Amino acid sequence: MKSIHQVFLLTACCAVLLTACNGTDTASPKQAQAASAAANVSDADTTTHVKSALNNEPGLAGLDITVVTTKGDVRLTGAVASQTQIDAVLTAARAAEGAHSIHNELTVKQ
Repeated sequence: MKSIHQVFLLTACCAVLLTACNGTDTASPKQAQAASAAANVSDADTTTHVKSALNNEPGLAGLDITVVTTKGDVRLTGAVASQTQIDAVLTAARAAEGAHSIHNELTVKQ
């Protein structure tokens, strides 16, 4: 009789554990919405964000830099005065919303 109770108890514990393991892991609605919003930034919006970031940085406003975005990949082309400016442009572009990767095609003017 004692072993029947032990088998029953062991079976019940296994059932509880298996049920708990079968649950789905869901993010909170706010987390899901934030992730969705970041993924849904359009290429045009990303280009606008990058250009705004460049224009808001001291020393970068007015530079002749072309920004083209394709599926979140940002390509920067143009010529600037120094490597320091290139570094500042890259830092500002990386911080822009929607930019997944930055392709640097900037050159230093001779």
